[in-house]
Amino acid sequence: MATQIFQLQLSGMSCAGCARSIERALQAVPGVTSVNVNFANEVAAVTSTNKTADGLVAAVQQAGFDAALIDHQSATPAADPRQRAQRQQWYKFVAAALLSTPLLYTMVGHFSFTAGIYVPAWLMNPWVQMALATPVQFIIGWQFYKGSYTALRAGAANMDVLVALGTSAAYFYSVYLALTEGAMAAHQGLYFETSAVLITLILLGKWFEARAKGQSSAAIKQLLQLQPKHALRQQADGSAKLAPIAELVVGDIIHIKPGQQIPADSLVIEGTTSVDEAMLTGESVPADKQPGDTLVAGSINKQGFVKAKVSKLGKDSALAQIIAIVEQAQNSKAPIQRLADKVSAIFVPVVLVIALMTFLVWLLWLAPGDYRSALEATVAVLVIACPCALGLATPTSIMAGSGRAAQMGILFKQSDVLEITHSVTTVVLDKTGTITAGTPTLTDLEIDLKGIQELTPEQLRAAVQALEVQSEHPLAQAIATGIEVDSSTAKMVQLTDFTAHTGRGVSAQVRLVHTDTDAEQPSTSHHLQIGNLRLMREHNIESDAWSARQQELEEQGKTAMLISWDKQLVGIVAVADTVREHAAEAIAALQQRGLKVVMLTGDNQLTAAAIAAQVGITEVRANVLPEHKAAAVAELQQQGDIVAMVGDGINDAPALATANVGIAMGTGTDVALETADIALMRADLRSLLHALEISEKTVGNIRQNLFWAFAYNTLGIPIAASGLLAPWLAGGAMALSSVSVVLNALRLQKLRLNS
Repeated sequence: MATQIFQLQLSGMSCAGCARSIERALQAVPGVTSVNVNFANEVAAVTSTNKTADGLVAAVQQAGFDAALIDHQSATPAADPRQRAQRQQWYKFVAAALLSTPLLYTMVGHFSFTAGIYVPAWLMNPWVQMALATPVQFIIGWQFYKGSYTALRAGAANMDVLVALGTSAAYFYSVYLALTEGAMAAHQGLYFETSAVLITLILLGKWFEARAKGQSSAAIKQLLQLQPKHALRQQADGSAKLAPIAELVVGDIIHIKPGQQIPADSLVIEGTTSVDEAMLTGESVPADKQPGDTLVAGSINKQGFVKAKVSKLGKDSALAQIIAIVEQAQNSKAPIQRLADKVSAIFVPVVLVIALMTFLVWLLWLAPGDYRSALEATVAVLVIACPCALGLATPTSIMAGSGRAAQMGILFKQSDVLEITHSVTTVVLDKTGTITAGTPTLTDLEIDLKGIQELTPEQLRAAVQALEVQSEHPLAQAIATGIEVDSSTAKMVQLTDFTAHTGRGVSAQVRLVHTDTDAEQPSTSHHLQIGNLRLMREHNIESDAWSARQQELEEQGKTAMLISWDKQLVGIVAVADTVREHAAEAIAALQQRGLKVVMLTGDNQLTAAAIAAQVGITEVRANVLPEHKAAAVAELQQQGDIVAMVGDGINDAPALATANVGIAMGTGTDVALETADIALMRADLRSLLHALEISEKTVGNIRQNLFWAFAYNTLGIPIAASGLLAPWLAGGAMALSSVSVVLNALRLQKLRLNS
C-alpha cells in the first residue's frame, strides 16, 4: 500500500519528554509506519498509509497537545502557531514580571548587606504576597500543571513535572506558614517570591528559546518566501494578464520581465536573458538563458524579457522539492541524538529521586528539623535539572547546519547523512559529468573504405550520424551533432533493428537507397557497428590495423570508437570531454584532507588515465560497466573504507545506493534524485568540499551542545543539592542553558567555509 509523509506543526511541548509522548501517540494510530518528532522546530514527520491527517491531529490533541497540518502549497496558508505561542509566552512573562517584581523586592530584607533598604510593611504581609503569587502560580503558570498532567497520564515525566513540583512546594509551604503563623510568617521566611520569580524566569527563558528556535528554521522561511504569488499569463490574443500561481496549468505561456521572479518551473521559448539562481544553487554568477533552457521558480530574471512554457507546478517544482528535502533532513533524527533521547527518557524520574533524597538528607542530617533549608535545596534541584538543553542540543544544530547547506546549494536528505559525511575516507568520482563537463564534442572521424565498392565516405558519415542520433548516450549525441551531412545523402540511408550494447556501443541494419531518373533501387542490408574494442571482439572483428591509431587518440584523453561495416573495420571516431573548471583544485583539496580519491569510469584505461592525469588522480578503475560500479564501491567498503560516491544520480544509481554516502551532482533542477543522499545543485566539485566541511562543523557543534548540556546538569544538580544555589538562581540558570545551546547552534547559520 502506498505511503505518504505528513508534517504536523505542533504546539504545547515543553521538553524532549513531550516529544516522546507525541511520538507514542502517533505510533498508535493505525496505518502509521514511522514517526519523528523534532522538539527544536516543533514538527512531527509521520509516514502513513492514511490518505488524510485528521486521525494524526486527533491523536496529538488527545495526548494533550495541539497540531496542524503543514501545507506549503495551500493558497491560504495557516498562521504559524509558533508565532502565536511566542506572543502568548511574552504576554505571560510580562504579566508574571509585573506581579513578581514586588515580591522580588521583598528579598532585599533577607540579606544583611541590603538590610538598610526600605521595604514597606504592607509588602511583607503574607496575604499580600499570597495575592500577588497566586495568579502567577495558577493562572500564568497553569501551562506547567497542564503539561505535568498530560505527561503523567501518558506514563512519563517531563520538565513541567519538575517545575510544577518545585514551585508548588515553595508556594504551598508558604501558604502553610501564612495560615499557621499569620503576620509572623514573614519572619519565618516565606517562599511566595521563590515560586513566582521561578515561573517568571522560566517563562522568560521559554520566550528566548522560542525566538531562537524560530531563527533556526530561517532557511525554510527564506525558501518559502521565494515562492511567487502571481504570474503574467499569456491570453489567446497574445496579451498578458496577471494571474495567481494557483490558476496556472502545465503548458501555459508566461511572460517574465526584467527584475521579476520566475513564477514557475518553465522552458524558455522566446528571448534571451540571465537569471540569478543564487538562492537555489548558491552560485553568485547569473546563468545565461536562451530558448530551450530551463527556468526555476523563485530565481530572478536579471536582464532580458522572455516568454516561457510552464513545465512543473506545485509539489513537482524544483523549489517545492528543495523545501521538502530540507524539511526531511531537519525533521529526521541523527544517530548521535539517540544518546540524548535515552538519557532524557530516564532523567526526570532520576531527578525526582535525587530531589527526595536531598530533602531527607537536609531535614534529617545536614539541618535537622530545618524545613526551610531542606525545601530550598530540593526546589533548586528540581528546577536546575530540567533537561531542556539536552533535548535541544542535536535538533537545533541539524536544523541550522542543513539550512546553511541548502543556502549554499547542498541538500542533505537525512540528518544521519549530515552526521556521517565528515567521516568519509574514500571519495569515488564518476568521470563523465562529474570530473568532466559531460558535454563531449566530436574531435576526429577517420574513414578507410579499402575493398568496399558499394559504400562512399559520404554515405558512411550519413549512416554513422543516423545511427548515433538514435542513442541517448552523451558520446553518441556528440558524434551526431558533430557530423555534417547534406540532405540528399541523408535520404539514401535507412536504418532498422537499432540495438544499444550497454557499455560497449550501438549497432543497426543499414540499407542504402540508390536513386535514378526511373525508380529507387534499395540495396541489400548491411550491418553497421560503432563501439569500443570489447564490442568488436564480441563479434570477432579484427581490429589490429586500427589499434595504434586508437591508442594514440586515447593517450590524448579522447574516447575513441571503432566503426565496422559488415564485420570489417572501416574507420574510427573520437570525442573529447573537457575537464570541469575547478575539478583539479577540488580534487587536490580532497587529497589534502587525507582522503583517497578514486576515478570510476566505463572508458578504457588510456582515456581514463589521461583525464586522471589532468586532475591529479592516481587510482583509476576503467572499463567498469554501469552494473559493475556498485561492486567496485562494495569492494572498497570491504577494505574498511567509508565511501562517498559522486555521480550523475541516474546511470550511477546502484553505486550511489551502495556507497555509505551517495552524492548526485545537478544544476538546480535535478533535486529529486531518489538514490542519492546528498544533492549538489551546482555542477562544481568544490560543493563536495563544502558538504564535507558543513558536516564536520555541524557534528562539532552537536558535540559542543551535548557536552555543555550534560555538564550543566552534572555540575548543577550537586551544587543545588548542597544548598549553594538559591532556587531563583537555579531557574535563571536553567533558562540560560537552553538559550545558550540554541544560540551556539545558530552560529552555523553564519558559517564561513575554508574550502
